[in-house]
Amino acid sequence: MSDQKRDLKDTVFLPKTAFPMKAGLPQKEPGIEARWREIDLYAKLREARSGREKFILHDGPPYANGDMHIGHALNHILKDTVCRTQNLMGKDAPYVPGWDCHGLPIEWKVEEKYRKKKLDKNAVDPKEFRAECRAYAQSWVDTQREQLKRLGIMGDWDNPYLTMDFQAEGTIVSELMKFAEAGNLYRGSKPVMWSPVEKTALAEAEVEYEDLTDSPQIDVAFEIVESPIEELVGAYAVVWTTTPWTIPVNQAIAFGPEVEYVLVDFTNTGLAFVGDDGVRFFSDENEYRFLIANELHEAFDARLGHGWGRGQTVWSGKGSDLAGTIAKHPMADRFPDSEFYTKPRPFLAGDFVTTDSGTGLVHMSPDHGEDDFDLCKANGLNPVFAVMDDGRYRDDWEWLGADDKDADGKPRRRAVINKPFNAPDGPICSDLREAGALLSASADYAHSYPHSWRSKAKVIYRCTPQWFVPMDKDLTDGGTLRSRAMSEIERVEFIPEKGQNRIGSMVEGRPDWVLSRQRAWGVPITLFVKPDGTYLQDPAVNARVVAAVTEEGVDAWEEARKAEFLGPDHNPDEYEMVTDILDVWFDSGCTHAFVLESGRWPDLQWPANLYLEGSDQHRGWFQSSLLQSCATRGRAPYDQVLTHGFTMDKAGKKMSKSLGNTVSPIKIMEQTGADIIRLWALSVDFTEDHRIGDEILKGVGDQYRRLRNTFRYLLGALDGWIGDTSDGGEIPELELYVLSLLSELDGKLRKAADEYDFNTYTRLLVDFCNEDLSAFFFDIRKDTLYCDGPDSTTRNAYRTVLDLLFHALVRYAAPVLVFTAEEVWQTRYPEDGEQEGSVHLLEWPSVPTVPADAEKWAKLRALRERVTEAIEPLRREKTIRSSNEAVVTVPADAVPDGVTDEQLAELFITGAVTRGQGDDVIVAKSTDSKCGRCWRLLPDVPEDGALCGRCDSVVSALDAAE
Repeated sequence: MSDQKRDLKDTVFLPKTAFPMKAGLPQKEPGIEARWREIDLYAKLREARSGREKFILHDGPPYANGDMHIGHALNHILKDTVCRTQNLMGKDAPYVPGWDCHGLPIEWKVEEKYRKKKLDKNAVDPKEFRAECRAYAQSWVDTQREQLKRLGIMGDWDNPYLTMDFQAEGTIVSELMKFAEAGNLYRGSKPVMWSPVEKTALAEAEVEYEDLTDSPQIDVAFEIVESPIEELVGAYAVVWTTTPWTIPVNQAIAFGPEVEYVLVDFTNTGLAFVGDDGVRFFSDENEYRFLIANELHEAFDARLGHGWGRGQTVWSGKGSDLAGTIAKHPMADRFPDSEFYTKPRPFLAGDFVTTDSGTGLVHMSPDHGEDDFDLCKANGLNPVFAVMDDGRYRDDWEWLGADDKDADGKPRRRAVINKPFNAPDGPICSDLREAGALLSASADYAHSYPHSWRSKAKVIYRCTPQWFVPMDKDLTDGGTLRSRAMSEIERVEFIPEKGQNRIGSMVEGRPDWVLSRQRAWGVPITLFVKPDGTYLQDPAVNARVVAAVTEEGVDAWEEARKAEFLGPDHNPDEYEMVTDILDVWFDSGCTHAFVLESGRWPDLQWPANLYLEGSDQHRGWFQSSLLQSCATRGRAPYDQVLTHGFTMDKAGKKMSKSLGNTVSPIKIMEQTGADIIRLWALSVDFTEDHRIGDEILKGVGDQYRRLRNTFRYLLGALDGWIGDTSDGGEIPELELYVLSLLSELDGKLRKAADEYDFNTYTRLLVDFCNEDLSAFFFDIRKDTLYCDGPDSTTRNAYRTVLDLLFHALVRYAAPVLVFTAEEVWQTRYPEDGEQEGSVHLLEWPSVPTVPADAEKWAKLRALRERVTEAIEPLRREKTIRSSNEAVVTVPADAVPDGVTDEQLAELFITGAVTRGQGDDVIVAKSTDSKCGRCWRLLPDVPEDGALCGRCDSVVSALDAAE
């Protein structure tokens, strides 16, 4: 036996690697990203996948305004992971990033500079103003691009698409002309969502809803002057509204044909009206009879307040009985010479009238409501356009609505939506009180109200001339735009599935698409219009306009070139050039045309396999792209739509700067690294709303360290490995079992990648490394790795499997931990780095399919867990210091057939194992001596510090070799 006094450290084969346990990601990642840029990794990957099956993810354009936030980070990590996994599986999956560059937010920011200098934007040359907008957008494109590259997003960053590129602007105009030439545009006056602050129409996607608890609600009495029902003449029809400012432009009253109405007599009940100077009682000689829906009688009584008793019902009937009834406007007596206020207010049947709230009678203002507009238009009542673009009444409107005076004593009119104007004590309600028409007024109504998502200000419905795409007009090749879009929604795969119902319900009930905006920074609606409202449909003219915009950008659309565009066949004096710009959703809805079809990016093709954005884009980009493509190409521009939820703070609250609960991905990268954000993004269930916070990121950091340590162990254990065994012996059963687990993992990961289930993908990877490798396989085989001789069949078989594991795991991890996987690969294969290689050029690993007795190993692992639990109390009590000192007795019937006690001791890492007849696991301290090299307590060790037979042979062979 070898000399027991000898230092045996150099005979133990401990793992050796330069791969550090401490990651230092914030310091390392920028250098790795710089190397990728230097070798043009993206181009190399495109070359490597050339000719393969295409997979096209079309990037939805983020807005070029502000630093990258956590939503940007999540969205782009998901897109990057989709493309990386598809490339890993051997497909050609290019990624061309893009930005949305037109629109109000950018224009608003540029205007802010003028406002600070007290300059008027309208005094600036439009071309100069648009140039400032273009420069502002470009500065944020450049900023966000660097931030996204730092996040490890791989794409064609040197050649992104921008909606403000001249070629893109030309394509947008060309796509608009397809609508025009097909007759799928019209100019009409309809109520649209309007922002008085931004002075422009808004699309539904530009509106967000906020819960309010202090909105006004008023009951207003309209005197009935004519009716086929005698009892109603001289009574009052009561309308209820939460928008007092719309009463001045009322033109009719709507009733539900099937609703039951009652006429309630409040005469001699002490009914009071609250005036500006306190409580005002009307004389008993007046009759106060009110017409309301019977179901809403009690609620109406409650709003009158002051404990008055329920009025007496003197008539009841169906709404259809009210046909032919006429009321007068409450302000008719105040403006006796007004043609508008003195004309009759007819009762009109409206199927939209319900008894959910109010009085069951709805005041109709065609200027300020879709149902109002449609019903009034059908009955010859047209909008009067009383409210201007800033939300104030016109200067020449008879009822100016003055609510206070300026320093010179002149009336100062505020926007109608503002609280001072619209409040129960504001000018509208005050005038209604003076007219004796305000029955109740309060500011306690709770409901959801639309706001502009940019300015956060309330919006109004305002009737203005706009350009629309009709949803229900028959298309030349069959169907309508709505029916075609609904058909495509049924065909497209939505992930998660609920997205299909979400977008379907939106498209099914949406109004015509409002295309026009009254701003400066955007693509113009390049139409020539005649005085009668018809527009020119001449392909030659359109071609000239498209060519000019493609060459010079949106500045080409100017009055000075009117004759040039119209050419010799049209008289410029007969046409007006439209000055409105396009809704930016039309811009982004056209991106599939100028990105996938233009040929500028030859790696791309139309249609896209996948669109991937937040769930809010069901009413935004997903929908605008769907409608645009269905109208021009007959189908959706995508086959799949994947949506993610929103990132909330650690408490599940929406992030907001005012609350101070925002989480900056830039700050996280500076502190812990981009791979930590990536691991977080791919660990959460991103299809739902999810959370982020310090504790959550700390847990992600723990997961990362476990993965990193797995790679560190593999690198160390494979130090010097050349990839073959010394004697070609059989692979032990444990190794075969682990290979079967790897094969099973491989299949599950492929499925998860195919289904974009990255939460499952990441969890499977982490669990395999933690539970199957670190806590099981590595733990059991560390004795073999450290102490078996170089020619050991088991040791070489183990390292053979470790090599297979390394090549599989580093590829599996590469789409998730993009920087760490590269560091791991270059640590083992530095020569690959010298040759401009990368882990990200590799393809999905080839994993052998190895059968294993899963039931047997499940039984062994369950028994191993019981043994570990039984040993732990003795470790805590320091009766034994390691499991090697334990002798364990296990239930005989818990051991699968064919497994020896020696194999059990190896699996359990114990000194010895015996079998008993009971059901319990019994642990005792071994009386054997401890080997001075492997530290195992074995019968063949004569005394502590001496060598066991295995170690003695290995040391002797090493000494002989020296």
